[in-house]
Amino acid sequence: MRIIAGKFRSRTLAAPAGMATRPTSDRLRETLFNVLAPRIEGAVFLDLYAGSGAVGIEAISRGVASVVFVERAEAALKVLRKNLDGLGIKAGFRIQAGSAGAFLRRVEAGAGFDLVFLDPPYDAGNEYASTLGVLGLPGGLLASGAVVIAEHRRKEKLEDRYGALERTRLLEQGDAALSFYSFGQPPG
Repeated sequence: MRIIAGKFRSRTLAAPAGMATRPTSDRLRETLFNVLAPRIEGAVFLDLYAGSGAVGIEAISRGVASVVFVERAEAALKVLRKNLDGLGIKAGFRIQAGSAGAFLRRVEAGAGFDLVFLDPPYDAGNEYASTLGVLGLPGGLLASGAVVIAEHRRKEKLEDRYGALERTRLLEQGDAALSFYSFGQPPG
């Protein structure tokens, strides 16, 4: 894995051994950040199920104001810290060890995340609905106009709406897909 663009362009990243963590491919990350490019500079980024941190580190490389990495697997946390240290990244991020659900329950309303990326393990399909459901609550954690992106299996169909989150785009690449949700008003 490598950083695609920005300050750390072409630098390599480590990934946890084994199949428990499935890093987002370089090609899919490039597609993701091509779409997000106009929104990156100065954004507050939340990387849920962060794994090696490749997506959040790519966001740092491209100029976000800050990143919160949320990951519970100890092996992935070690690699995430190693990747940040290896790049000399000392500020502009926070690591939250624990589950995404626990983090979302304890973070204060109004946290103001502009961009959220979530990539739960593919075999944990229920994580998509629960996480997107919490993120879609009005008066919650997202800034006005926030974008939430879920990476999922191409064959797994996510809902078009989760509360105030409405899917605005679906990009498919190989076996993976990216569902983009805009944070607006819930139906009603």
